[in-house]
Amino acid sequence: MREVAIVAFGQSVHVRDSAETSEVELLMPVLHDVLAQTGLAARDIDFTCSGSCDYLAGRAFSFTMALDGVGAWPPISESHVEMDGAWALYEAWVKILTGEADTALVYAYGKSSPGDLREVLTRQLDPYCVAPLWPDSVALAALQAQALIDAGLTDERALAGIAARSRTAAECNPHAQLRGAGPAGEPLVAPLRTGDCPPIGDGAAAVVLAAGYTARRLTARPAWIRGLDHRIEAHSLGVRDLTDSPSTRLAAQRAGAFERPLDTVELHAPFTSQEVVLRRALDLDAADATVRINPSGGALATNPVMATGLIRLGEAAARIHRGASDRALAHATSGPCLQQNLVAVLEGE
Repeated sequence: MREVAIVAFGQSVHVRDSAETSEVELLMPVLHDVLAQTGLAARDIDFTCSGSCDYLAGRAFSFTMALDGVGAWPPISESHVEMDGAWALYEAWVKILTGEADTALVYAYGKSSPGDLREVLTRQLDPYCVAPLWPDSVALAALQAQALIDAGLTDERALAGIAARSRTAAECNPHAQLRGAGPAGEPLVAPLRTGDCPPIGDGAAAVVLAAGYTARRLTARPAWIRGLDHRIEAHSLGVRDLTDSPSTRLAAQRAGAFERPLDTVELHAPFTSQEVVLRRALDLDAADATVRINPSGGALATNPVMATGLIRLGEAAARIHRGASDRALAHATSGPCLQQNLVAVLEGE
């Protein structure tokens, strides 16, 4: 199997509202950054893949407008997924594995500020039995949190501790939207408080992938993708155990996460309660104290919907690039209550 690595990662400074900035203007500095890191020009990229959501923009095929930031002329080999950018990375990884490309540019962006995000996300629910009830994303996360508390797996104090740890870690992240631990916040949807929930914000991210010799030529320390897999839970929330995530566990097994110790873990857990579920699924509660979990601050500090998962992969890769990590796990999720889960294992030389 061909070796494939993340050789560059860039992201915007994430903000609560980028009303004065279009998607193209949000993306262009990030795309220029990752290309400059590698010394590549747009014409040197064999395949381009993006992740975004038309529902956030409120118009069909909005991703085609973002191509202005990439430069689609002369014609390029391009694809798009209506998912978090982590799944666009998966498509690009497969493209390189098959030998159809040696380099790939993957980018994602999300502008959640224009609409009511909690209401918009109801559109991803089962359209027959659940969506007509209009349960929003926070209410569903609160159901998951309460299930964990009822099962004796966490409590509100422990959840507040997760939020404080994540946002304290984000103090060292110049791109994070929320930095520094604060109070638990006001009750939002019991048992969740505002501090247990992610910020609403706008942002973009991009990575460059390359194969074998090309990767070694483009960066001094590539972040090699040693395993990558994604799985999905049953669509109906009523047939799932919300305190567990079998799909995350299976994806991690298939990606080789349990074969050797990790030193960095980037979890896509927008709610504090979801980190509890993921830690249990990945056996992180028993992990050595040297394992850093969300050293970037994670989704509790920065959550541009449709780019957050790609950022987890990028942050893990960046730690390998600068020698702060040797073996990292990156996780991405999509859908209500951790419905779809992707796990990647990254290693340095």
